[in-house]
Amino acid sequence: MKKRLATLAALVTLTPLTLAACGDDSPPANATVDSLTLLDYYSDEPTNSLVQALVDKCGTAIGTKINRTAVPGPSLIQKVLQQASSKTLPDVLMLDNPDIQQIAATGALAPLGDYGIKTDGYAEGPVSAATYKGKLYGLQPAANTIGIFYNKDVLTKAGVTPPTTWDELKSTAKKLTTGDQYGFAFNATADFEGAWQFLPPMWTNGGDETKLKDPQVAEALALWKDLVDSGVSSKSVVTWGQGDVNDQFIAGKAAMMLNGPWNIPAIDKAKVNFGVVSFPVNKAGQTSTAPLGGEAWTVPQTGNKAKMNKAAEFVKCMNSDENQMQRAKDGGLVPTKLALADKFKTEVPSMAGFVDAVAHARARTGKLGEKWPDTAKVIYTGMQLVLTGQAAPADAMAKAGA
Repeated sequence: MKKRLATLAALVTLTPLTLAACGDDSPPANATVDSLTLLDYYSDEPTNSLVQALVDKCGTAIGTKINRTAVPGPSLIQKVLQQASSKTLPDVLMLDNPDIQQIAATGALAPLGDYGIKTDGYAEGPVSAATYKGKLYGLQPAANTIGIFYNKDVLTKAGVTPPTTWDELKSTAKKLTTGDQYGFAFNATADFEGAWQFLPPMWTNGGDETKLKDPQVAEALALWKDLVDSGVSSKSVVTWGQGDVNDQFIAGKAAMMLNGPWNIPAIDKAKVNFGVVSFPVNKAGQTSTAPLGGEAWTVPQTGNKAKMNKAAEFVKCMNSDENQMQRAKDGGLVPTKLALADKFKTEVPSMAGFVDAVAHARARTGKLGEKWPDTAKVIYTGMQLVLTGQAAPADAMAKAGA
């Protein structure tokens, strides 16, 4: 994560002139384009093959061969940095939505409005995440968020229902903790994934990423600490990634977990009878709020007007109604067009809880824009300080920021 933050910071220092390829010899905008290059981080199966099928489909639709490269997620930004320096940016670039504004700030991306791309009918979160200084730089076909999965059979046997408040979360998790089964599992790693999982309690309690020293944030940290200290959550949450948390749930070692819909195919395969609810509120009157996840397609400033036009056609294709629905069904995601999301909810009932959550999910860059990665580091550092006993909840964020 430190390396990723460093590469993002380095990218910000590059000027638009450095990032854009020399366009003096660029072919006219209406010139024939035989091929486009594309870079994403969908390198793991089955996502790699599923995305490749959609890429090939859109390549055929726009009449252009797509030469796709998929790299592991942690190395994507580093590769973008290298390509920017050597003026070899791809024609189409996929970005995790919290990275879009920071990359757009460098001048590396073309505003999609220049190609007639609009966001009418889209959920607010994906649009907000991809908008920088009033201009749209990425279009996201599908999105995700996180909520509480629970094993219906286990909760029924224990005579409890899914929690709706923090007090209920703690008491229910206590009743479900027995033998080698924890009541509740979550991710609290020292990285962006850990920060992402902390946002539901922080935001739901009225905490704000611009005011990390406020008591509402300390209360959310105290909740995480109480769950671990009481033994209803494992001390290993400080090292468990979201995949590890899901493994615990599938293995029957966690009755409930905080996680995302991309895990549903594996849970279904394991034949776990599960349900999903929003993260509980601390006090009456609060609204459960979760972060928006997912990736968007962008058009880098390569200087080749013909290829940039064709790349914009590709972005439109990947966001067509048909392809949004396909990507959502393949990847355990939710279409970002609101009308499609409603249709999707009826066709895939197991995703209903996430469809509603995505419609109101909050973009991590909504308030901080390009400054989000630095703040995320403070969040996950403070969280780790609390869970490892190095700071009290009230002091952790100040210590982490220092």
